[in-house]
Amino acid sequence: MTTTTLLKIENVKKHFVQNRVSLFKRGKKVFAVDGVSLELNPGETIGLVGESGCGKSTLGWVILRLIEPTDGRILFEGQDITDIKGPELKTLRSRMQIVFQDPYSSLNPRLNVLNIVGDALKAHGIANGSEIEDRVADILKKVGINRERIRAFPHEFSGGQRQRIGIARALILQPKLIVCDEPVSALDVSVQAQVINLFADLKSEFNLSYIMIAHDLSVVNHVANRVAVMYLGKIIEMGTNRSILSNPLHPYTQALISAIPVLDPKAKKKRITLKGELPSPINLPSGCRFHPRCPWAMDHCRTVEPEWVEIEQDHFVRCHKT
Repeated sequence: MTTTTLLKIENVKKHFVQNRVSLFKRGKKVFAVDGVSLELNPGETIGLVGESGCGKSTLGWVILRLIEPTDGRILFEGQDITDIKGPELKTLRSRMQIVFQDPYSSLNPRLNVLNIVGDALKAHGIANGSEIEDRVADILKKVGINRERIRAFPHEFSGGQRQRIGIARALILQPKLIVCDEPVSALDVSVQAQVINLFADLKSEFNLSYIMIAHDLSVVNHVANRVAVMYLGKIIEMGTNRSILSNPLHPYTQALISAIPVLDPKAKKKRITLKGELPSPINLPSGCRFHPRCPWAMDHCRTVEPEWVEIEQDHFVRCHKT
């Protein structure tokens, strides 16, 4: 089967159930991801943004089958991977990889760089012996780590260098898709730009597709082709990078953009401050999920969930006002 779409997810849901309160009372359901659909083309980057707790990292893990979806379908290169298991799932792992948020906890402190990056080659039967070392050294060079440090351990590296090792680990199997789960949020600001630029360079060199998860729109601004804004388990606005930044339609997206720092200290920028706290994914608001914090909220926003509407070409939003 041939397809021009690398990844397609259809109405994907992930609901968690809390521990039982008692023998007769089940725990409440957590609606972490609640009906998300999107497509990713080869060589494209989608920025997935939103506050902590909106479900964006859970969605990334579900796509990679690191946790199982509750409902919906996941198609990768035209193949339905929603329920595959065993050897078929292992083969899929080589084509879909992840870069984790925390470079300190995601690297095994008991393994050196050669083993951290190279063990995947051995596990998939791709290389053995000295060939593993040569391949690891080559991919480390691509991310800016010298071969002389191939037998060093994680504690001998800085945070930015550790994240480069994590990127090398994701690249070593030559995947088609990499899910980047807030890959720079744990790094110093001075290092963040270097790592973002590295992602951009690697994308061109290896023809990669990214799902770039972040809570900061400025992080995905430089690498994303399209941006999907997520709130309480749903995507509420999606469009090209340019259309989202220049013409945000949803009040939540407007608030996120207003929070992007401006380099010019003399420039005046109106900051949109949202009232209230992010509602619990256990007790979701009725109607539009954003209405308790929305400055535009009308009566029917509290009872009727807005439809997914294309306002302009490739620019979609869920909002009654638009």
